[in-house]
Amino acid sequence: MLEVDRIAKTFPAAATPVRVLDDVSLRIAPGGRMAIMGPSGSGKSTLLSILGTLDEPTAGSVRLDGRDPFALAAVERAAFRNRAIGFVFQEHHLLGGLTALDNVVLPALATGAAAPGVVERARELLDRVGLTHRAHAPPGELSGGERQRVAVARAVVLGPRLILADEPTGQLDAASAAVVTDLLVELAAEAGGMLVVATHSQAVADRVGTVRHLVSGRLEP
Repeated sequence: MLEVDRIAKTFPAAATPVRVLDDVSLRIAPGGRMAIMGPSGSGKSTLLSILGTLDEPTAGSVRLDGRDPFALAAVERAAFRNRAIGFVFQEHHLLGGLTALDNVVLPALATGAAAPGVVERARELLDRVGLTHRAHAPPGELSGGERQRVAVARAVVLGPRLILADEPTGQLDAASAAVVTDLLVELAAEAGGMLVVATHSQAVADRVGTVRHLVSGRLEP
């Protein structure tokens, strides 16, 4: 379960500190899905960065399956993040010098050599996202929708408990956005993981499931 209790985030500023998140709480059970909607500047990316342990809250707590990742040392937290959390961003962040297959395998290399079966799992995922024939192509030879499908496969290759997607369809046309969103939902469900998608698109949010609105740093009921 993902348990977020009254988190806040304030950034220092020359005059008055800027409060980006204010008293945000949410719960997501195993297998649960949630879309966070809100305009640019509402705090969506900051919230996902905290859920993904890339940034720390100023106040409040985050627990994933009963563990507080912010109680861990930096190295332990990085290992926890790599193992338990998968990310999909608006920018695909694929490495241009690697093939699509290599990019999917990449999270498994964070702690050394890929474990047995990871490459085969990566091949299976590329097949699921319809890119078997593009497995050995570099990102520069893929369309925007294809690159995001590779990014989705990479996010789930290690079977994370929590999948976070920050405007994953923001640069795609409506048809590609629908494909990428459906793949996120399907692959998260198969893994039994929790899915949180930040988006400004009502069409994307409707495909995810439960919808919450983040307005001026506060999460509406």
